[in-house]
Amino acid sequence: MVSGGGSADLTPTAAVKILSAGTAGCVADLVTFPLDTAKVRLQIQGEASSLCEGHRAKYRGVFGTMWTMVETEGPRSLYSGLMAGLQRQMSFASVRIGLYDTMKQLYNRGSEHAGIGTRLLAGCTTGAMAVAFAQPTDVVKVRFQAQVRLPERGSLKRYSSTIDAYRTIAREEGVKGLWKGCLPNITRNAIVNCSELVTYDIIKELILKQTLFSSDNMPCHFTAAFAAGFCTTIVASPVDVVKTRFMNSLPGQYSGAINCALTMLIKEGPTAFYKGFMPSFLRLGSWNIVMFVSYEQIKRAVMRLQHSWESPIGPV
Repeated sequence: MVSGGGSADLTPTAAVKILSAGTAGCVADLVTFPLDTAKVRLQIQGEASSLCEGHRAKYRGVFGTMWTMVETEGPRSLYSGLMAGLQRQMSFASVRIGLYDTMKQLYNRGSEHAGIGTRLLAGCTTGAMAVAFAQPTDVVKVRFQAQVRLPERGSLKRYSSTIDAYRTIAREEGVKGLWKGCLPNITRNAIVNCSELVTYDIIKELILKQTLFSSDNMPCHFTAAFAAGFCTTIVASPVDVVKTRFMNSLPGQYSGAINCALTMLIKEGPTAFYKGFMPSFLRLGSWNIVMFVSYEQIKRAVMRLQHSWESPIGPV
């Protein structure tokens, strides 16, 4: 991504970017996880005829969903699956974001001035690579966010812990169950990565070229990140809904991601593909802002620390 500012942050290494991206992804998840959980609940609503005998939860809007969850399941339900989410970010954001500049330069043969095609190709590549590493963590995260706990009716928990989820899925569905929904997730993350990183990259570059802000600072990062979140939500929502439904489905419920999408279209209509759009936008917008601002600051802090270690100590 475009660099600017002090000398300490002009040439961060790939390792610095990978570490900074993974850490920033975790920070963003900690802040926005309840919105992501609400988005998952809204996306799967309508999939099953009921959540348990004699009970049917009805979620209305992102904040209404969060309130219903707190009332019926307790505040902790908003952070169900957080551990898997943090595991996902450390293995996912670090690859798709941290390696973006490296891939961009690779495809552009070392040149710093990349065209839109090169940026899109780099975004698709790192997005697909990240899925290969992080798919099991994504499956477990979605399963935890989707499960409903109603103490007064007995527990409906599918898994007792993150480790139990990995073991149970591998035992009952085979190891391939941990990579369930891999194809729609690759599609989704190629789209998300391109929309997110390329939009952020281009808008940040335009802001700096037009001198809309005084320097490569936090307001610049905030503006570019907000625009990236909005564009990404519009483009990626349909694939995201299918991915969530398919990952959360019972064995044999759908024959594949395409069958899942067709079933949604036939039974619920085209609007089903944009279920949870508002929480998706609130989550992606806020996630992008927190992640990119954190990423830029963490990256600079690491470079300053590295610079201070490498600088020779002057005479006493």
